[in-house]
Amino acid sequence: MFRKVAMEKTLCVIKPNSVSEGNIGEIIRIFEINYFEILAMKMTKLTKSQAEKFYEIHKERPFYDDLCTFMSSGPVVAFVVCDDDAVERVRKIIGHTNPEEAADNTIRKLYGDNIDENAIHASDSVKTAQSEIEFFFPNFEQESFETDYID
Repeated sequence: MFRKVAMEKTLCVIKPNSVSEGNIGEIIRIFEINYFEILAMKMTKLTKSQAEKFYEIHKERPFYDDLCTFMSSGPVVAFVVCDDDAVERVRKIIGHTNPEEAADNTIRKLYGDNIDENAIHASDSVKTAQSEIEFFFPNFEQESFETDYID
């Protein structure tokens, strides 16, 4: 017998500092050992205007310009993962925005340089994930991802 299980998707972006420091493999490995399925991945370099569009939600925040400059300073690796409660689980394994306040063994604690260069971005909600996935992967299927399991 088959049953359909909808899996939640979310977007992660390995930031320029982690890419330049050679941490891509270690970060991806953390997702693998936590049983996330990687559905899409690409390395790209954002222009300043692309970074501004991606982080538009923070436009009024004082760090917005510095964030956009940083995110366009070098290559990033964007990837889509899925699993049950993917958004919440990813947020837990990446850790607090400020690496100094992040729990031990979280990605930001291990690879973040500071609050501005904190190694990785992850969507903060299912709704945000949908638009962020579309930003990096415009042809990605936005329909609910379903997997067949045999009982």
